[in-house]
Amino acid sequence: MSHADAHDDTPVRSVFQLAEVFAKGCKPRDSWRIGTEHEKFGWVRPEAAANGTSPQVGRTAYTTPPYSPAGIEALLDGLQEVEPDDWQPILDEGKIIGLKGIEEQKGAGISLEPAGQFELSGAPLSTLHETAEELAAHYESVRPLARKLGLGFSPLGFHPTATRADQPWMPKSRYAIMRNYMPKVGALGLDMMQRTCTVQVNLDFGSEQDMVRKMQVSLALQPVATALFANSPFFEGKPNNFLSNRARIWTDTDNARAGMPACVFEKDFGFERYAEWVLDVPMYFIIRDGKMRDVSGRSFRAWMNGDRQDGLEDVTPTLADFENHISTAFPDVRLKQFLEMRGADAGSAEMMLAQSALWVGLLYDDAALEAAYELVCERPWEDYAKLRALVPSQALNTPWGEGTVRDLAAQVIGIAMDGLQARGFVDENEREEWAYLAPLTAMAAGGPTQAERWLERYYGAWSGDVTRIFGESEI
Repeated sequence: MSHADAHDDTPVRSVFQLAEVFAKGCKPRDSWRIGTEHEKFGWVRPEAAANGTSPQVGRTAYTTPPYSPAGIEALLDGLQEVEPDDWQPILDEGKIIGLKGIEEQKGAGISLEPAGQFELSGAPLSTLHETAEELAAHYESVRPLARKLGLGFSPLGFHPTATRADQPWMPKSRYAIMRNYMPKVGALGLDMMQRTCTVQVNLDFGSEQDMVRKMQVSLALQPVATALFANSPFFEGKPNNFLSNRARIWTDTDNARAGMPACVFEKDFGFERYAEWVLDVPMYFIIRDGKMRDVSGRSFRAWMNGDRQDGLEDVTPTLADFENHISTAFPDVRLKQFLEMRGADAGSAEMMLAQSALWVGLLYDDAALEAAYELVCERPWEDYAKLRALVPSQALNTPWGEGTVRDLAAQVIGIAMDGLQARGFVDENEREEWAYLAPLTAMAAGGPTQAERWLERYYGAWSGDVTRIFGESEI
């Protein structure tokens, strides 16, 4: 459910126009789909670093491959060459920086995060069984090409060994703009760009009212997802006192565009209110004549109102500009013409499927959505906002009421299971969608998070050698 840069040149004159951008996402229930996006870190295989015929010879084992004919660029080229009927290249100033799905991959995309984190933006699919098939097929296509290049890939929330200086930069124009701007607005923005990986699921809504209910439920419960999917307990080779360091990074990245916007919980929240919030998110760029123009820090609202601002004097805002601007807001749940769940660390294939299952179960069945809403309304939204700051360190053990977040997670998972059972989708092996919740059910019953399992390995079998995580987490 990925989107390329927008191209609607209609001039923007009112907030109502902007609200209509979101309203176009309303779909009848039988058109609701599931789009799963997941990222993973690339690393140099130790045997390849020592092999005189390998493209990685001389590089340090487990370091991140650069954008080069022997690294990430080669992987993109290789996928396109092996599957020419599935992918066409996306270029940025002549360099391949992604792939757009065609034919059987229509609606999907492969893109690069700032340090080369490799991302599949999944196609809009009808069932979680199709999501599982898509994930397996993606891994099967990446593995042989990666190994031929001497590379491995691991989905982890935060890079366990690399320093910021170790990480390369991909040749995407928007990343150059963000790289310059991020240090002005937060201490950890460059870490977010270069050293984090996430998994998210994108889901549809039927009406404005349906969007509001889904966004309020999912935004309030995003800290619960952060706790369940915590998978980043290491920083530069050592335990970091966090179970989700990725989530901690987001608390000091750029709070004008990230987090849990209070407006979502206001009584008048809807498409227009969200558009108002996005208008006040500082800009990054505009695109004119195929080139990105750096207008970081400028106000879209002032631009729309005709106020003079450097870099915007000669251009009129369009709906395409606004749609691109929407993609530069990073709340924990982002509204586009669908809803993006953004609170989870990347993790194992089973956990990435569980993340999609959790939100599909909660949001795609009316009774489950209503039950989740009633649960959320038992506490003021400020409590959930406070929880967001606490769960990175303690995850499911974070205090909540008279118990812990684990207790809240058990209730949420139970509702999601009911929602998935009500959907009733069964694959050819008689597997039901609710089965994908199994890893979460185990955690709710007292099992460890992914991060806690890695810490057990670190203090046990690994004897303090964090590099062991790469082989054990490889796709």
